[in-house]
Amino acid sequence: MFKPETFGISVRIHGQDQRKPRLFPGEPIYQRLFHTFRRTDYALLAMSHMKNPNIFVYNAMIRGFVHCSSPIQALILYSKNMLTAQIYPTSYTFSSIIRGCKLLSALEFGEAIHCHIWKFGFASHLYVGTALIECYSDFCKIAESRRVFGEMPERDVFAWTTMVTAHARVGDLGSARKVFDEMPERNTAAWNTMIDGYASVGDVESAAQLFSEMPKRDLISWTIMITCYAQNKQYVEALAVFSEMKSQGTSPDEVTLASVISVCAHIGALDLGKEIHLYLIQNGFDLDVYLGSALIDMYAKCGSLAVHGFAQAAFAMFSRMEREKIKPNGVTFISVLNACTHAGLVEEGRRRFLSMSSDYSIPPEIQHYGCMVDLFCKAGLLEDALGLIQSMQIEPNSIVWGALLGGCKLHRNLSIAQIAVDKLMVLEPNNSGHYTLLVNMYAEENQWSEVSKIRSAMKLLGVEKTCRGSSWIEIDSKVHLFAASDKSHACLDRIYSLLGELDTQLKLNSYQPEVWHI
Repeated sequence: MFKPETFGISVRIHGQDQRKPRLFPGEPIYQRLFHTFRRTDYALLAMSHMKNPNIFVYNAMIRGFVHCSSPIQALILYSKNMLTAQIYPTSYTFSSIIRGCKLLSALEFGEAIHCHIWKFGFASHLYVGTALIECYSDFCKIAESRRVFGEMPERDVFAWTTMVTAHARVGDLGSARKVFDEMPERNTAAWNTMIDGYASVGDVESAAQLFSEMPKRDLISWTIMITCYAQNKQYVEALAVFSEMKSQGTSPDEVTLASVISVCAHIGALDLGKEIHLYLIQNGFDLDVYLGSALIDMYAKCGSLAVHGFAQAAFAMFSRMEREKIKPNGVTFISVLNACTHAGLVEEGRRRFLSMSSDYSIPPEIQHYGCMVDLFCKAGLLEDALGLIQSMQIEPNSIVWGALLGGCKLHRNLSIAQIAVDKLMVLEPNNSGHYTLLVNMYAEENQWSEVSKIRSAMKLLGVEKTCRGSSWIEIDSKVHLFAASDKSHACLDRIYSLLGELDTQLKLNSYQPEVWHI
């Protein structure tokens, strides 16, 4: 049991002092109680036996309450006790109180504290001003943050960085960049904030440019850039940054590794994914829900799980979940419906899809409808797919209509394909892929007048084919990228030589290749 006297607290019981106070060099007892033992009750007990607690005691108590996630007690202690006792606050008081306002989302109290800061003469204090900028930023009060920043007579690199972060947080990258460019000196946090801001809006070029100019990078810098490339489907670039990071001697953390595992999943880099899995085990990483899910997704997409021909194993796992009373969620059903799609189990897919809402009260989301459309299309049930889309309780997006269009291409159904393209022209008017696919379908049927109409419409709308087809393959732990009309690969001559041999052999066997007209 905890005994106050063990820590030198003077406790009066039945009118008698049980022990004389014992001081700890450089650390008041109430502060140790907070930060070592997180016992607010004993700290209050110690304070209650002090005759006239001074500002240092109040500061320690307020800071301790905030540190122990009891900000409301900190605000009460400040407003009800400290001010009533006519104890004047210091800059340390306000730094903790402002943080307490943030934790409580108490904007009005924060504004009142700002008035107190003016009243007690701390408006020009560097640390207090920086804390106010951050507080107003958390409430998206950027004008107020900017006003505090503008009134500061002195600014250090942390104040500048806080102002950059305030603008970036609300997506105002123009203002964030202006403040960043005006900084007398920049720390790594400021660079990271700007790079992350550009990454969040998909401006990969600006993010990469700043990243290349950084004088010093930390783990956060590397992780932001890897994630930026990964989220914008520039997977080879993401792996290149990861490789550079390792060569610079920076060790990845869970966030970095989750991003890289996701990249491996997208490009089928199974060997690299296995290496990272081994690294996780050897370095004692916990397979939490994020890393574990990333690894499962990677192995599945690289062909090492049930979705590749082992649908029954997936269903067995689902049944085991039910037996163990683990309630499935929407993500679970996406995996189950995907298993049905890959195994061609249409009726099983129908049953599972209906079971979501009837048995588990899980309303279908756009991803579930997408799985069902994909299932119907691969089975040639295009009318069923179209009927499902038209009966959706939510607005179908371009992915759903695109899946239907792909099914129409596979089964040569021009009438439904035209319906899908009409919808896609509204949702993604500048996506040339949909037009291209429909043109090819009409060309295969020798309907050249329709081909001409679509090409004319593309020209009129200014739609151009901007994306080249590309693919990746991993050989001996190295990822090779191939793009349409690209002749940069080191083994180009050998590749084309082999293709020529294969083409000759196919012609000898009377094979007629499918002709694409765009």
